[in-house]
Amino acid sequence: MSPNSTPIKIGIVGVGKIVRDQHLPALAKDGNYRLTAAASRHGKVDGIPNFPTIEAMLDAVPELDAVSLCMPPQFRYDAARAALEAKKHVFLEKPPGATVSEVEELKAFAARQRVTLFASWHSRYAPAVEAARRFLGSTTIRSAAIIWKEDVRRWHPNQDWIWQPGGFGVFDPGINALSIATHILPAMFITSAVLDFPENRHAPVAARVAFRTSAGLPVTMDLDWLQTGPQSWDIVADTEAGQMVLSGGGAKLAIGGETVHDEPEAEYPMLYSRFAEIVRAGVSDVDLAPLQHVADAFMLGKRNVVEAFFD
Repeated sequence: MSPNSTPIKIGIVGVGKIVRDQHLPALAKDGNYRLTAAASRHGKVDGIPNFPTIEAMLDAVPELDAVSLCMPPQFRYDAARAALEAKKHVFLEKPPGATVSEVEELKAFAARQRVTLFASWHSRYAPAVEAARRFLGSTTIRSAAIIWKEDVRRWHPNQDWIWQPGGFGVFDPGINALSIATHILPAMFITSAVLDFPENRHAPVAARVAFRTSAGLPVTMDLDWLQTGPQSWDIVADTEAGQMVLSGGGAKLAIGGETVHDEPEAEYPMLYSRFAEIVRAGVSDVDLAPLQHVADAFMLGKRNVVEAFFD
């Protein structure tokens, strides 16, 4: 940040695990911001004013420049609309909303209000993603596969909202894979999908999705939320220049079996750096391609009922 730049006074909404693990540490280290207030039904942030709702926070702290919205996606639209009406810049945790249309409306409203809206896709900022994108852009891709398998019991313990309508189920982590895939692969569309719904849940626990590009390039995606042992966050591409494996959620890149990129993760610091950049430039950054693919999977997907799941 330039010494002459005034810090962006930001409020954070929805103080849960992701905020404590990622947002607060990133904001604490970024001189572009001054964390000024928080709003949450249950959590609190020490050392700043805390409020039960975003409306109470906006009323009590009118000097806020921006808000970061980290509540579940089913509840994000009303909070974002309230912040935009107050002419605050808005950072949306992923996924940016429960539906494509509501985020499109927020994007248009932000433009009318002349404030910034940021649909943040943290996995796009994983350290090896840009290197993978450059490599794929330099060769011919024959096929690609997305393998994203993790244990929901480890990463989302006792979080019922992820199993409710609008909670995305296994597409909550799967949209991270899609945020990378839509950034490094040619534009693609879904041709078929099978979604495994536990008989006692309203969202899928696994999915198998087939895509193709306009040039006929096949891409498959295999999602599983009951993976035990090592977790799998990989994108593999067969190319004329050898096999590319982007692993660790975008942290590590290997080409032809040789590791060419492996750096520590710094996704959320980069997200907040990007947000400060677009706030100061007076523009928005709202790419809805990953969310659109999730919507298409639910629209085209065959529902397969599987054994009840208990977390």
